[in-house]
Amino acid sequence: MAEQKEPLLIKRYASRRLYNTETSDYVTLEDISGFIRDGREVQIVDLKSGDDLTRQYLLQIIAEHESRGENVLPLNVLTDLVRSYTTDVTSAVPQFLAQSFEMFRDGQEKMMQGLGGTIPGLGAVQAQQEAFVKAMTGGMGSLGAPWSAPKSETDKEASHEGEDLDAIKKQLSELQEKLSKLT
Repeated sequence: MAEQKEPLLIKRYASRRLYNTETSDYVTLEDISGFIRDGREVQIVDLKSGDDLTRQYLLQIIAEHESRGENVLPLNVLTDLVRSYTTDVTSAVPQFLAQSFEMFRDGQEKMMQGLGGTIPGLGAVQAQQEAFVKAMTGGMGSLGAPWSAPKSETDKEASHEGEDLDAIKKQLSELQEKLSKLT
């Protein structure tokens, strides 16, 4: 991912609508969240006053994610953050958090480099996901093509399980017929 030198400038109008100056269109908080996930730096400024509102909007994005149950921040961390605003250590907290996240990002990069950019077993996980999607779409592939005949051992086993289920159903039907004759 290419790093951008300049942050993406978002202007907030008096109507509180957010305007992307690169694409000349209005954006939502979810759009801004997407830009950030894609690696973009953003800067949100009030059009009239020129005040930097970036921090306010980033906190709002975090609060919305947390309120939807997408909990990333443990309760004790949130509690400690609230406490840090009322103590003399407030000057150390931002540095600590910045260094912690920097170490986290560095660790992630080193792990991915150490793995050569590949994760063992990823192919198997992707195959399982594909099989799940096919099952959920009623035998239709992601492009709408019919699901092909089983190819792997697991698919063959699943096919045999289906045959076994048919055999069990047949036996159950035969048993029900015999029971009905007895009564």
